[in-house]
Amino acid sequence: MDSQRAKARALEAEITALRRACIETQEPGDDDSQVRKSFQETYQSDSEEWRSSKDLRNHLESLESELQFLSGLTGISIRNYCKKTEDLTSTEMAEKSIKKVLQRHRLSGNCHMITFQLEFQILEIQDKESLSSVITDLSIIMEPNEYSELSEFVSRAEEKRDLLMFFRSLRCFVEWCDYRKRTFEHFKRVNLYLLAVNFEFILLGDSFKLVQTNKEKYPEAVQLSEGASSSCMGIRNPSQPGFELVIVWRIEIDEQGKVLPKLDLLTKVPLRALELDKNRVIETAPLSFRTLLGVLGIEATLESLIKSLCTEESS
Repeated sequence: MDSQRAKARALEAEITALRRACIETQEPGDDDSQVRKSFQETYQSDSEEWRSSKDLRNHLESLESELQFLSGLTGISIRNYCKKTEDLTSTEMAEKSIKKVLQRHRLSGNCHMITFQLEFQILEIQDKESLSSVITDLSIIMEPNEYSELSEFVSRAEEKRDLLMFFRSLRCFVEWCDYRKRTFEHFKRVNLYLLAVNFEFILLGDSFKLVQTNKEKYPEAVQLSEGASSSCMGIRNPSQPGFELVIVWRIEIDEQGKVLPKLDLLTKVPLRALELDKNRVIETAPLSFRTLLGVLGIEATLESLIKSLCTEESS
């Protein structure tokens, strides 16, 4: 885009110079027909240059529109970009009509809340029949963030020099992180809402009074130790101290770049409760949790856990 803008500005400067030269080179007393002929030639040349400049502007606007569309579609925004080209074609290659070019690219951008910088090289070899290109070097710099899962993934992407996998997996990873955050926030909000409905206004005589009702007892149960971006959610029942369920929600990226959510259940119970658990319910809880995930899905499973631990019946 920068090169297109520079070319448009160069064309405009050339048009201005041609007009100035046309005016300055006209001497008094020149033949009128010669003046008209010179003016017509200059006007025709200017018109062609202006058309070319207009085409460049239209092309530039089209590229910017496409870039905005792709940014909205993928969630990836490119802020800065530069490119340098080096011709590596030797004399022997030129004689065989082979062209070898090395492109050096540098860009920076972000995918939602994650920012990155990329430097990579592309080697292009073109002959009479085909054109091949390959990424010969890839360096990825990620701004500090709370997602430790990205470190190993970035190293694999650099080793494989797989730029497509990096962008595709990063976008999917960010979407899962956003879904995890919204899910945890949902249960936190729902929990606070259910606390609120434990109270209601009741008409007493001629006035209303705020009193606590017994329709639902759903105490403050959900704990996010690291805020909404946490990978863990704790569920506790204040009326049963010592009992706690911890949902560990990791987002992993495998060797092929596939993004997979992984949820596990950890239990924390008093030793006396373990001794009384003859049916091994607590011991098999993690396995039962994974089975429940496959049947109900993430949100319904988490909600069922909260209810089972914190309702009046479970107490």
